[in-house]
Amino acid sequence: MDRIRFDYTNVLADVVGPEHGITDAELAALEGPSSDALSAVLGRRGEDLRWLDLPYQTAVHDEIVDYAASVKGRFKNVVVLGIGGSALGNTALFSALNSPYHNVRPPAGIPRLFVLDNIDPDLVGEFVHGFDPEETLFNVISKSGGTAETMSQFLVFRDELIREVGEEAHREHLVITTDAEKGVLREIVEREGYRSFVVPDGVGGRFSVLSPVGLVSSALVGIDIKGLAAGAAAMDEVCRTPVLLENPALTHAAVQTLMQQSKGKNVAVMFPYSHRLRDMADWYAQLLAESIGKRKGRDGSDVYVGPTPVRAVGVTDQHSQVQLYVEGPYDKWFTLLSVDQPDHKVEIPHAFEDREGVSYLGGRNLGELFHAERDGTRIALTEAGRPNATIRLEKIDAHALGQLIYMLELSVAVMGEHYQIDAFDQPGVEAGKIAAYALMGRAGFEARRAEIEAAQAKASPRVV
Repeated sequence: MDRIRFDYTNVLADVVGPEHGITDAELAALEGPSSDALSAVLGRRGEDLRWLDLPYQTAVHDEIVDYAASVKGRFKNVVVLGIGGSALGNTALFSALNSPYHNVRPPAGIPRLFVLDNIDPDLVGEFVHGFDPEETLFNVISKSGGTAETMSQFLVFRDELIREVGEEAHREHLVITTDAEKGVLREIVEREGYRSFVVPDGVGGRFSVLSPVGLVSSALVGIDIKGLAAGAAAMDEVCRTPVLLENPALTHAAVQTLMQQSKGKNVAVMFPYSHRLRDMADWYAQLLAESIGKRKGRDGSDVYVGPTPVRAVGVTDQHSQVQLYVEGPYDKWFTLLSVDQPDHKVEIPHAFEDREGVSYLGGRNLGELFHAERDGTRIALTEAGRPNATIRLEKIDAHALGQLIYMLELSVAVMGEHYQIDAFDQPGVEAGKIAAYALMGRAGFEARRAEIEAAQAKASPRVV
């Protein structure tokens, strides 16, 4: 199978200039630290970083495939109830590996997929009132079982199912993905007898897409999950080498680190030149932001580090964002996602031969135009001194997506070593959750609620 490639030519100083580009000496200085970082990360693969071994969980893959086969043709809709790492990967895989019009015209026997990753009552309420529970399977995903957003959705749809299909039959419409032993959701599974899959220990939410978190919904909508695993395993083999410029994950991590720490590029723009990869950029935004955006360093000092991830989609955002990128502040670097071979060839007909503004398009195809637009953006960025790299996929398939996911996950883990922070915690997210628990009256959070109310009483509201 073809390997994806990381082309970092246009981040180098001899291409975009020494002020904004990386020198060979700067890369060479990270050779030793990159090797050490890789050893530190891979050394934890059998302990608390078990996501590194997800590509090799063949028994789990077989179990998921068998489950998907057992319910094939039974449901018209699969609904993921999850948020963050329990939703973004599911959406990214679905967008990349199924037709953009899958939910309009699904293949025979394959359900549509909806990911309800928000508790906005207008989003959830429209689904409650617009879909037939008899035709719908709900995949509830929460490792802890304590995620307020997911559990509130679960309670809403469980009640709807019981009312519409009955106490006994509603169990057929729920499949749960949660911790093997701990948490209230596991307790509910054991009490109610729901079908369930396990989120393994050592697999945090944003690193969980290649676990049952992402694979159950994918298998249900016809995605080749074994191909995903094979691609990830192939990239794992490539990334075992400690040689910096032979390891795409190490190189990517080094470039990101140098871009921010040495070149002042605090904004990391992922720019998929593929409509099907647009949601991969959203998945990566969480991976990067939650992993590297930290207040505290490992020594306990305040460091306030982390790039800000931004998504742009080619060619759409050439007409909305590229003006800023080419002529705005020099605070950004860019990673283009490029696909060599689209699945479709759409010819552009000859017409209006006497009009030069359109006649040149006749006889070409949309793929040629799309690639010219991509290359034009890359040229414009480079000539303006804006560092940009390209991750190249020969085509979009499960094997390539597995490679891409694993490479980016390992890259971000290595970045944590370079930034000297814990890439696997999320105290900022937990702070918001605790405040929400207090405001909703959850037992055990009374003191925090009192603190919030006292602070709000002291504030002087100013509303225009």
